[in-house]
Amino acid sequence: MEAMNHLPFIVGSYVAAFVIGAGLVSWVMIDYRTQRRALAELELRGLKRRSASVRPERPMTEANEKA
Repeated sequence: MEAMNHLPFIVGSYVAAFVIGAGLVSWVMIDYRTQRRALAELELRGLKRRSASVRPERPMTEANEKA
């Protein structure tokens, strides 16, 4: 019977944790889409990422065969 006194707190805690977790996941998904759009727009303008290689890399299987 003592546990029933704490039931609203326990349920409220789970609901709050779920809402906060869902909010964080949503925020990351929205930010990811925004950043992808921004990168695509910059690449359309002619700007390239420094991390992008100038020449395409050989596939790993092809590199292993030559080694």
